[in-house]
Amino acid sequence: MSEKYHSRIYVTLRPSVLDPAGVAVESGLKQLGYPEVEEVRIGKYIEMRLTATDEANAKEKLHQMCDRLLANPVIENYCFELTKLS
Repeated sequence: MSEKYHSRIYVTLRPSVLDPAGVAVESGLKQLGYPEVEEVRIGKYIEMRLTATDEANAKEKLHQMCDRLLANPVIENYCFELTKLS
């Protein structure tokens, strides 16, 4: 029997990778009067619903999707939250 799940996926650059977009946002915030801002990093947030046989299968599918398309494993890290829908 299949179950429906809701996932929240967070993709961020690895700490060793330069983030020019983050630097630009940090600079803009400082110019707007927020000198306390430090080390802005930009990432991606993805929500999706999926169907799987169980939670372990849903997690395995999410890992595959992230590794194959949603994140670049060479320069990005990812994590996700998974919730079973009623």
